[in-house]
Amino acid sequence: MRGLTRAHSAVWSLPLFWRVFATNASAMLLAFTALVFAPVTVSVPIGVGELIALAIGLVVVLLLNLELLRPAFRPLDELAEAMRRHDPLTPGERVHLDGEPDVAALAQAFNEMLDRLESERRDSARQALRVLEGERSRIARELHDEVGQTLTAAMLQVEGLAARIPDDLRDELDELRETARSGTEDVRRIARQLRPEALEDLGLQSALAALTTAFGNHAQIDVERRLEPSLPLSKDAELVIYRVAQEALTNVARHAQASRVELRLDEDRSRTMLTVRDDGCGLCPGALPSARGIRGMRERAMLLGAQLDIVSKPDRGTEIKLSIPLDQEAP
Repeated sequence: MRGLTRAHSAVWSLPLFWRVFATNASAMLLAFTALVFAPVTVSVPIGVGELIALAIGLVVVLLLNLELLRPAFRPLDELAEAMRRHDPLTPGERVHLDGEPDVAALAQAFNEMLDRLESERRDSARQALRVLEGERSRIARELHDEVGQTLTAAMLQVEGLAARIPDDLRDELDELRETARSGTEDVRRIARQLRPEALEDLGLQSALAALTTAFGNHAQIDVERRLEPSLPLSKDAELVIYRVAQEALTNVARHAQASRVELRLDEDRSRTMLTVRDDGCGLCPGALPSARGIRGMRERAMLLGAQLDIVSKPDRGTEIKLSIPLDQEAP
């Protein structure tokens, strides 16, 4: 029994070329043995019985060859299926196949290619993120300095006209004042969303506190936040955490129909964890991969090699969890 096990292991350790050769050689040897030792003769012209016997022998050889070759090529099918399942937005997933050396070497080459692609994509995506954030800051400054100042000047002009305008135009003046005031607030809100000044000036925890407070007031949703006061994170990690939290809260306000949201930032098993959980309507399983904003969050997580997990069930809310690895923390 032990000898059969060793023989089976030796066969599986052979390269694919020699396994296919051995399989075909075994089938041909079987056919040769049958022709030599079986009481079968072939006459000219061939008889019907002889033709049937040869056809049966051919079918047996083909079936035997098929059954012997199927295990040899099964690892290739498994490797191809693993390649098809690979998600570029889920870094770190690798193919693990043991046994046949050629297939294992092919899987290793595929994993090395993924390492290079993820590294290059992460570097280029970080550069794109910096360019994007710089453009956001520029637009926010222009909104605040130019459009905001223009609307403020318009409000001052309206206030200056209030003492001289006839009473029959007072209602229209009040409406104009309210429009200018609302426009000024909208410009300031958009500028704050484009450029998180609190993140630059006060740090991640203060920025998340300001974000959740503004979200709760605007969406009329109760927000519970738990923020660990000191976490050694890099600037890129802080920005990714803030943007993921911002996008998650935006999705809650637009789609979740929730009454309560919990936002938590802490450290778990030497990893920084951001969790955003709501009690809303949730998402259908088929809608999760294509839900609005989720792809953007996954792309940002990919910049850090972080893991983004989303659990959502209909009528039971959604939980978004971002896990930052240690190598993205500040020294």
